[in-house]
Amino acid sequence: MDNIRLIDIREEILSDNQNLANDIRSKLRDNQVFMLNLMSSPGSGKTSLIVETIRRLKDELRIGVIEGDIDSLVDSEKIVAEGVPAVQLRTGGACHLDAPMIETALESMDLKTVDLIIIENVGNLVCPAEFDTGATKRAMILSVPEGDDKVLKYPLMFSVCDALVVNKIDYLALSDFNQDLLKERAKMLNREIEIMAVSCRTGEGLDHWCQWLRNEVMNYRNRL
Repeated sequence: MDNIRLIDIREEILSDNQNLANDIRSKLRDNQVFMLNLMSSPGSGKTSLIVETIRRLKDELRIGVIEGDIDSLVDSEKIVAEGVPAVQLRTGGACHLDAPMIETALESMDLKTVDLIIIENVGNLVCPAEFDTGATKRAMILSVPEGDDKVLKYPLMFSVCDALVVNKIDYLALSDFNQDLLKERAKMLNREIEIMAVSCRTGEGLDHWCQWLRNEVMNYRNRL
C-alpha cells in the first residue's frame, strides 16, 4: 500500500472547473453580462419558462441563450423563433454542462450585444448541481407532476440554487403536491432560496419570476 499513489481525479476535475468558472465570471463582469444557469429534470418546463421569459423581457434586456442537450436542436429552434440568438451545446452523452463547455459557447457570442444569458442545462437533478458553469446565479425548476419529495432525494440541487421555480401549478388540483411542505423542506436546506410558483401554460406567477430575474440583473449591474 505504501507504494500506491492515489490520485483523486474527480477532485482535480472539480478544482480545474472551479478555476475556469471564476475566470468566466470575471469575463462576464468585464462585459456587464448577467448569466443564469437554469437546471431541472427532463420535462419540467425549462424551455417553456425561457420562452415565456424572453417574451416578457426582450424589450428591456438583450437576451442570449445557451442550450445544453445530449442531442437534438429542437430547443434552440424554439429560442431562435422568438428572435433571440442561441448557441447549442451537444454533449453527446454528458449529463451536465461545465465551465469548459460554457467557455466554448461564450467564445461564439459577442458579449457586448447581450445583457442576460440564460443557460438551459441538461435535464438532470444530480450532475448539474455539482459543476459550476461560471453563472452569476443558479435557478432550478421543479414541476408539480414530479412530486414535492424531490427536495429529499436531491438535496444538493436545492442547496446550491438561488431560486426555485415550481412549475405546472395548473396540475395542483390533480395531485397531492404539498407546496407548504416543499417550501419548508427547501428552506431547511437553503434559507435564502427564493421560491416562486408558476404555470407556463396559463401564465400564472410568471410576472413574479420575471420581476425576480429583472431585479437580479439590475442589482448585479449596479454593483459593477
